[in-house]
Amino acid sequence: MSNEKPALIVKNKNASRNYKLNESFEAGIVLEGWEVKSLRQNKVDVKNSYVNIKKNEAWLIGVKIDSPASLIGEDIDITRSRKLLLHKKEILKIQKLKGEKGLTCVLTKLYWKNNNAKCEIALGTGKKQRDQREDIKKRDWQRDQARILKNKNK
Repeated sequence: MSNEKPALIVKNKNASRNYKLNESFEAGIVLEGWEVKSLRQNKVDVKNSYVNIKKNEAWLIGVKIDSPASLIGEDIDITRSRKLLLHKKEILKIQKLKGEKGLTCVLTKLYWKNNNAKCEIALGTGKKQRDQREDIKKRDWQRDQARILKNKNK
């Protein structure tokens, strides 16, 4: 196997904005051929995606993968649930943490690794509106600090 750097397909910006993310896991995804083709063309939307556990299997729900132009006339479900490939220990850990602490498991990013589609999922707690505003204030202050320092060095 080659040690190539993972190529990012898409990052879920809403995940870090709406959740305080804790532990993350890497998982493979079971895809059909047309879905792989669409991922290569970056025709994917992960805004409202989350992970659900049913019968000790992890399922990715809410990911929209648009069909390529060659399949436009066919009956295709672009938002179907997709199975995630995780170790049994990881699935049990996610299930336990979701149940005990009321955490949510969300998709944070999709990427290519050794020519396989992988995703990073993370457990997180929902942020309140005030927490989101505090994050925006911190980000604005850091931007202002960088601007001030840049102007001082001129």
